[in-house]
Amino acid sequence: VVSKRQDVVLVDRDDNEGPSSQLVGEPLVVNLWFSSCPPCAQELPEFAEVDAETDDVRFIGVNTIDSVEVMERFAGERGVTYDQFRDEFAEFTDAVGAVAFPLTLFVTSDGTIVDQTGVLDADGLRQRIDNLLELDVST
Repeated sequence: VVSKRQDVVLVDRDDNEGPSSQLVGEPLVVNLWFSSCPPCAQELPEFAEVDAETDDVRFIGVNTIDSVEVMERFAGERGVTYDQFRDEFAEFTDAVGAVAFPLTLFVTSDGTIVDQTGVLDADGLRQRIDNLLELDVST
């Protein structure tokens, strides 16, 4: 994901670092969350449900607080199977201007953030994905 301000480093579960721009190339749903956030816990099962239904977008999680073990266990207990990244120094979080969690970004294939929102249920998520796909010129 490319923020309008900068490309930042995200770390995968195996401590591999990579620029957020490496994720560009397909429509994305990027969910910023952490385990001690009650609204985050509430929406993760809904995200897992919608992710399982669609191949049109790639879901990723970004977590600034939890260890890999906590992040994966917490997400897994809620049915999440999509990729999770750590934002160890909150560079990504700062770059996108996140001030509250959860935060979900809807990103076109070229890396443009076209929508963002707080807590979502499955139906709201489906609607925003439909809107994202309408805006994405590559689909």
